[in-house]
Amino acid sequence: MFQTPVHRTPTSGLISMLEVIYHTIVRHARSGHRNAVIAILLSMFQSLTMIFAFLLFFQVLGLRSSPIRGDMLLYIMSGIFVYLTHIKAVTAVMGAAGPTSSMMLHRPMNTIIAIVASALSALYMQIITLMAILLLYHIIFTPVTIHDPVAALGFLIAAWFSGCAVGMVFLALKPWFPRFTGIAKTIYVRVNMIASGKLFVVNTLPATMIAMFDWNPLFHIIDQMRGAVFLNYNPQFTSADYPIYVALGLIMIGLMGEFFARQHVSLSWFAGR
Repeated sequence: MFQTPVHRTPTSGLISMLEVIYHTIVRHARSGHRNAVIAILLSMFQSLTMIFAFLLFFQVLGLRSSPIRGDMLLYIMSGIFVYLTHIKAVTAVMGAAGPTSSMMLHRPMNTIIAIVASALSALYMQIITLMAILLLYHIIFTPVTIHDPVAALGFLIAAWFSGCAVGMVFLALKPWFPRFTGIAKTIYVRVNMIASGKLFVVNTLPATMIAMFDWNPLFHIIDQMRGAVFLNYNPQFTSADYPIYVALGLIMIGLMGEFFARQHVSLSWFAGR
């Protein structure tokens, strides 16, 4: 009754929405810790832990040199960073604020802004972590040489985009099957520890093993990423287009499911569960 109507132009509406997205991204980036620098350091520690774990694993197997002609640690990082970017995007989008969240009580806020902000904050943290680790490795140990850095960054963004697409499907299913969705997401993360292909070189695999993992977009992205990182590797059995088509299809399914769930949302949705 006491509100004054505000007439917005499309440009001012877009600027207002971008401002809300920016503040929501900052809020998500600080969710790991109140200090943004410490939040980035924690993300770096998680990535370094996986890198050292896989380096030790390869040492135990006796693989002291990269299966691809080049730096062994760069070979490991090319798989781990793509995998982590994908999984962090899945987790961030799936955990975005829903229509019953208290954040939705603020007028400029809506579920699309929450989803976009969650996805962009995950990408921001991973790119900052990747740049920091590569810079330290370049300065302290050995110069880092990437054959095609623009293509490598493109495949990293493709891994993030496909993770957002999978997260959208989980987000659409979560209001209807909350426990099942949580279990399915955990299974997806665990399966991709192997099915993503970060442990092996696709060109050296037999046809039977390639057929087992060929369904996975992340499998294609990691192999294409290594083709962009290493001069002496040319992916022969994976496609750069397949993950994009799959991600676009999953995004459309997830958006339709999220819209349908939003139309039937209720504050007492989970009361009996």
